[in-house]
Amino acid sequence: MSRLRGKRAIITGAASGIGRASAQLFAAEGASVMLVDQAEAGLVETAAQIKAAGGTAHLQQGDVGDEAFVSGVVDACRRELGGLEVFFANAGIGGSARTILELDTDDWLPVLRVNLLGPFLAIKYGAKAMGEGGGSIICTASVAGLRSGAGGTPYSASKAGVMNLVQTAAQQLTGTGVRVNAICPGLIETGLTQVMFDAARAAGKERKIGQLNPLKRAGAADEIATAALFLASDEASYVNGQSIVVDGGLSSSHPFVPGRIA
Repeated sequence: MSRLRGKRAIITGAASGIGRASAQLFAAEGASVMLVDQAEAGLVETAAQIKAAGGTAHLQQGDVGDEAFVSGVVDACRRELGGLEVFFANAGIGGSARTILELDTDDWLPVLRVNLLGPFLAIKYGAKAMGEGGGSIICTASVAGLRSGAGGTPYSASKAGVMNLVQTAAQQLTGTGVRVNAICPGLIETGLTQVMFDAARAAGKERKIGQLNPLKRAGAADEIATAALFLASDEASYVNGQSIVVDGGLSSSHPFVPGRIA
């Protein structure tokens, strides 16, 4: 497999979940990857798995909302891997599930820092590093950014911001050859959702997970990774400024009662 042969990629949130699955897949498809996360143990484990499979992986531990750190990661990628063609800004946090009337500023700032500022910095420094050769920047948004009901308020707003950000960036990078797109995952078993999955299994309700979408199941991190692989590859050379939804069909309909039309 060689859909990313010769490409150099940065992947944030690579210590687990979608980031780890994507890093493994990108490496298997020929990319040299730089893994970024705050969780050192998870980073080391992801890198070890990639290297054991014959891939190339380098590590950078830190905060994706820190401008100096992100700039440094891009510099390290160019220095250690020889360049940059793909930046997958995947890192994210969930934040508070309290209502708007209960939230305060401290509930918002950490979520916006990671979920929205992080992708902005990835685009800013990634696009500069890609230069005339162009490249692909991918940001993880969410179905929670499409409409209410799929996440807490700060989280949902941050993901809506990501979708607008990729549109704005795609336009402002006109002529550079840099494509900017987002993926909107539905219900995926990751670190963010693990508590919910564990609770459902403990209560014997695992079969109800994902029951609201037409496929009647939750998604897997590997299924999001394959969407990221497409956007990272030259196969997506004419895809730009888009948010691709991967949610089992959840967002294809408004709420309804089966057999009745409201």
